[in-house]
Amino acid sequence: MAFVSSLSVAQQKTAVFPFDEMNRYDWHYLPASTVVRSGIAVKDLNTSQKQKLDELMQVYLSKEGFQKTKDIMDFEYLLKEMEPNNSSRIPENYFISIYGQPGKDSIWAWKFTGHHVTLNYTIVNDQLAFAPFFFGVYPAEVKDGPKKGKRILKDEEELGFELVNSLSPEQKQKAIFQLKTFSDIVTINSKHVEPLKPAGIFGSELSLDQKSLLNKLIVAYLLAMPTDIAKIRIEKIVKEDLNAICFGWAGGTKAGIPHYYRVQGKSFLIEFDNTQNNANHIHSVWRDFDGDFGEDLLKDHYQHSGHHH
Repeated sequence: MAFVSSLSVAQQKTAVFPFDEMNRYDWHYLPASTVVRSGIAVKDLNTSQKQKLDELMQVYLSKEGFQKTKDIMDFEYLLKEMEPNNSSRIPENYFISIYGQPGKDSIWAWKFTGHHVTLNYTIVNDQLAFAPFFFGVYPAEVKDGPKKGKRILKDEEELGFELVNSLSPEQKQKAIFQLKTFSDIVTINSKHVEPLKPAGIFGSELSLDQKSLLNKLIVAYLLAMPTDIAKIRIEKIVKEDLNAICFGWAGGTKAGIPHYYRVQGKSFLIEFDNTQNNANHIHSVWRDFDGDFGEDLLKDHYQHSGHHH
């Protein structure tokens, strides 16, 4: 409410949509100059409005998640320096859209999208859905300059390596389902995701230590969310059959060689790839099969609300 009311009438027309506006499902991780976004750009907000936006994001992200988002956004300045002739390197070219009216409506949503960041939140009767969410980074490791050595998505990559390299040769034969990696995440920016055909090794075939690593890997993604929200999501995964979670790998098993992994459970999919720019460009995403864009919450709401029958 504070963010929306900080906008002028003209800005509200750009940023605020009815909840059932179909562009709510549009998201991408390419620069906003190459794939058009809805909403209002951060670069078009004044200092006070940017502050309100930061406050909004700090409520919907953990401290780590907020820092990660800001770091990825700040890399646009680094890329502008690295590629001065690339016209798509526009800092603060990130867009926020609000769907419905926070404070008045029991169902509303907001999304934040731009190069290498997509956050989607849907609120249904005080319950929250947070998928799809996407983080990417280029360069994955800064090779020189004042930021040399900085790695924004370090844990997501290192835990993947740790898990695949903890596997025995027999386990690796199952887990590494293709030697050649993909050029990007398989589900790209799909509006809806169905479970992928299982590929890799199942939780039931892992040792206790390896299961613990798999759990750490899943948690590394959820750490971007506020603790109470991450906890609810973890509890839902624990109620599923952990043995049925599948970990699959493609490509090289050490840094510098293009690689990809996925973690798929009954209700969710994680994808990670580091294949572009000599394996120094990461894309990572969390998808919920039934809960992307709050679909499960909305379905439940419409089934149980008398006036919708």
